[in-house]
Amino acid sequence: MMSPESAFLTTDAPVSKSSCASMLSSSKSWSEMADAVLGGEVLSRGDAIRILEADDNQVLSILDAAWRVRQRYFGNSVQLYYLKNAKSGLCPEDCNYCSQSKISDAPVEKYAMLNAERLLDGARKAAESKARTYCIVASGRGPTDREVDHVANVVRQIKDQFGLHICCCLGLLEPDQAMRLKAAGVDRVNHNLNTSERFHSEVCSTHTFRDRLATLDICRDAGLELCAGMIVGMGESNDDIVDVALKLAELKVESIPINFLNSIDGTPMQTLDHLDPRYCLKVLSMFRLTNPSTELRIAGGREVNLRSMQSMGLYPANSMFVSDYLTTPGQKAEEDFRMIRDLGFEVTAGDHDAAKLLEFWNQSTLT
Repeated sequence: MMSPESAFLTTDAPVSKSSCASMLSSSKSWSEMADAVLGGEVLSRGDAIRILEADDNQVLSILDAAWRVRQRYFGNSVQLYYLKNAKSGLCPEDCNYCSQSKISDAPVEKYAMLNAERLLDGARKAAESKARTYCIVASGRGPTDREVDHVANVVRQIKDQFGLHICCCLGLLEPDQAMRLKAAGVDRVNHNLNTSERFHSEVCSTHTFRDRLATLDICRDAGLELCAGMIVGMGESNDDIVDVALKLAELKVESIPINFLNSIDGTPMQTLDHLDPRYCLKVLSMFRLTNPSTELRIAGGREVNLRSMQSMGLYPANSMFVSDYLTTPGQKAEEDFRMIRDLGFEVTAGDHDAAKLLEFWNQSTLT
């Protein structure tokens, strides 16, 4: 992609007080960082901070380093996923970014957990479109035992009839709930850290960072795969972002979705809008180098924060959501497919709706 000869850190890059000591001990170029990661070394905290604090004229060289690592593990493939709510709104939590929280005035659709017929219909479409994964997503602090039993019963039927890979996002879980989901055939649970332990209280007061870690530990103990990421742009520091990246590496999660805050009117964070595309690319590159073999997904806020540079995010990331998000619209699917193919990448689908959109694209005459 880019020549590594221009990959050395400039001496006038901005430096935070928190990272001065670690930066003094490191003189690796971006290319050398990639070499080290590809050789099995763990990226240091100081080098992770350096990526986020690098001057903008270093972005292409940083992307080149991230791309080399991404290419080693994922080649030219881009895995697509489609988000949908199995239960919307009705949440008692006070997460400041969320349009579905109890403190939000945003107009969002509210409905209880979808019945078995509708969930099975989605699974049937997934199987017909030869998708690998079917996702069941529900708002709220965590599921009731009745909801867990409902999901478990539906998952058993899905596994018996279609054999699909199942991912559930149900909130905070108890050990017996996670074990029941696993026993029913659930393969993976999505539960984001959202931010660092240091900054968590600025985002939410109705549950703690430790509560989120506990759910991930519970799911891992139950034998479930983990999908966990964060939201960038809520007022956190570079140190907070690196904290999350290193924690996810420590947890060895299978998938990392990175959301860039799309501030929604009616939420306490509605006025936050300070991210720029170059910084977002540095964040994605840092996550790739700290989590080299983990699926890295560009999630919510891609269109409003990466803007004209969206395609460049796929040099560090190997996965993305296509079309709309939980409560906000996304870029048209046709534009997503065209963007990926303009890069010369191979498009694959991770769930039934993405697969249906991909089939439509393949059959269309759009160029």
